[in-house]
Amino acid sequence: MATTRRMFCFVLVMVLMGCCCSAKIYKVGDSKGWTAKHGTYYDWAKRKEFQVGDSLMFQYDGNVNDVTQVSSRLEYQFCNSLSPKAVYNTGHDVVTLTEPGYHFFITSNHSQCVAGQKLVVLVVHDHPIPPPPPPRKIFPFGKDYKVGDSNEWRVPEESDFYSKWSEEKQFHVGDNLLFYYNDQVDDVLEINSNLEFKSCETTSPVAVHNAGQDLIRLTKPGVRYFITSKIGHCEAGLKLRVEVRPLSKSVPKKMQLSPFDRFINWLHESFRPHPHH
Repeated sequence: MATTRRMFCFVLVMVLMGCCCSAKIYKVGDSKGWTAKHGTYYDWAKRKEFQVGDSLMFQYDGNVNDVTQVSSRLEYQFCNSLSPKAVYNTGHDVVTLTEPGYHFFITSNHSQCVAGQKLVVLVVHDHPIPPPPPPRKIFPFGKDYKVGDSNEWRVPEESDFYSKWSEEKQFHVGDNLLFYYNDQVDDVLEINSNLEFKSCETTSPVAVHNAGQDLIRLTKPGVRYFITSKIGHCEAGLKLRVEVRPLSKSVPKKMQLSPFDRFINWLHESFRPHPHH
């Protein structure tokens, strides 16, 4: 009897853990594994949403490669493995994503890294364990907009593509813009003015984003301008203007009186005695 009870408790705990934990394990590159393939890991990562608690599984030949986690975009872009955050070299490494933000991985084999063996992932959410009660909603809005939808952020076939894309939507404070693009080809520059936007002026940007997966939060009302610094691309239409509206406040309507109540009020006002002067 005691054995049966212990077995039941064990099964119950496992079921509860399975219900509460939804972390995923992603095999990097799928069937290709971790090897030098230009553009492979950009395409692989952009189709996924990574969350805190998820894990990346790297499979490769440990005699030729390793997995080097670096801290910055510059180290990632220039394949600089001199000051790694962590190094894995077993040939079968599982790396758990423990915090939100960007995570950069390269190989210390410089020629392999330059040939495309590097990965950046954007961790955007947490797995709630267990799921907390839904928080009180502060903002009535908070939508995520993937810029360009299926076209993403790249030189469009029609120069007014992003203008039309933006005009079809209503952006509010609290919404997010998600830029997906090939970081070897383009970037995202936020600029100050309509004049800079029209002339594709890149000398004084407000912010520069170049990770290939950039989440930009719209924090205040007004007009926001985004272009690319790549020569000829902005002029060809790779630029975006969004008008951010303030949060709409629901104004309570005045209580509507029924015709009978209005009649009673009229009688009350009409026959109420007034003081004589």
